[in-house]
Amino acid sequence: MTNPFIRFVIKSVILFITAFLLHIGLLYVLQLHLFENYIVLSYSINLILVVIVFGVLYLLRKKYKSQLGFLFLAGSLVKFAVFFIVFQPLFKQDGDISSLEFASFFVPYLLGLLIETISLSKWLNKLDETTS
Repeated sequence: MTNPFIRFVIKSVILFITAFLLHIGLLYVLQLHLFENYIVLSYSINLILVVIVFGVLYLLRKKYKSQLGFLFLAGSLVKFAVFFIVFQPLFKQDGDISSLEFASFFVPYLLGLLIETISLSKWLNKLDETTS
């Protein structure tokens, strides 16, 4: 059996690449600019943050088992802070945040949040089964 963290990373990379290609495909079909709005940066940073947050949770899983939910929320807060530090200034250069700019950040953010939540939930259930 492979390491749960390695499985998570592989799933995340595949999911993010698939979502990115679908996102770019939708922009193409709608005849919009494909690589504007920092879409590549957004998918990349969100994937990196998802892997880091989940990696930290994996490392702390035994010592802080009962606090993993709070650590997960802290990781989500860090990812949201990255939006305000990195992306909001870039998006607001023209004075407002367009729906395409919002989508270029929010789609990978939401995707990362979903895969982390689902994976962590399954993982914690397995940890509970082994300790019961």
